Amino acid sequence: MTAVPVFLYHSVSDDPPAWIAPFTVPPKVFAEQLERIADAGLTVVPLRRLVAALRGGPALPARAAVLTFDDGFADFYWKVAPLLTERNLPATLYVTNGALHVPGDEPDGSLLPPAPMLNWRQVVTLDALGFEIGGHTQTHPQLDTLPRRKLCTEIKLSKLRLEEVLDHPVTSFAYPHGYSSLTVRRMVRDAGWTSATAVANAFSSGSDDPFRIARLMVRSDTPAELFDAWTRGAGAPVAPFREQLRTTGWRYYRRARAALGRPVGGPPVLDA
Repeated sequence: MTAVPVFLYHSVSDDPPAWIAPFTVPPKVFAEQLERIADAGLTVVPLRRLVAALRGGPALPARAAVLTFDDGFADFYWKVAPLLTERNLPATLYVTNGALHVPGDEPDGSLLPPAPMLNWRQVVTLDALGFEIGGHTQTHPQLDTLPRRKLCTEIKLSKLRLEEVLDHPVTSFAYPHGYSSLTVRRMVRDAGWTSATAVANAFSSGSDDPFRIARLMVRSDTPAELFDAWTRGAGAPVAPFREQLRTTGWRYYRRARAALGRPVGGPPVLDA
């Protein structure tokens, strides 16, 4: 298996809230990026096919790509799903359970700032349309700073809630902010998830870790030239590789701040 771009999107909107704007792509740009993927000769496959290949199953097409979306913004229902459906493209949508609510209602404990989010009825509809629904915890915390008891709630109980609503197993997980640790990854596996995606801003590969699948984050300021390079298998490293020292140091700093009751907040980060 050659380098596999696993694209990570958040919101696809012309008018996003300020906090998510740096990680938002306008619908017109998103449609253009889908065309760039097609023009490059990439075959978009479901995430489960990549996971199966990582576990020694059937090989992917020679030039494959995967589309993933984090958090559960309402624009996936109104903007993204129609564009993917008309092109017959699969995607995985990782939802933060506590952020899913009917407009006008308060989110159920989500740490995400206010934004138009999906509701449960829309999630069920998207599932019925064939989009994979994955887990992104209950409240979107930095998992690698939490004690075990809270980790269990975020990792295990969020899975049970999704399966209760969708009435079938849910197996794909994404780490909020891309943050994980050896302990977090073990708990994800033990909870019954069969894969988990990180960020890393790197290509996945045949030797990638199924519980730390590398992704390429598409931002509002991602140049067209860089996106084209990604579709050619260039412009980013290929996973797996050792965790960078600055990533390890950043984790210990965030843990210390959390222990002092002054956690580091903010939107999703690039290096995770």
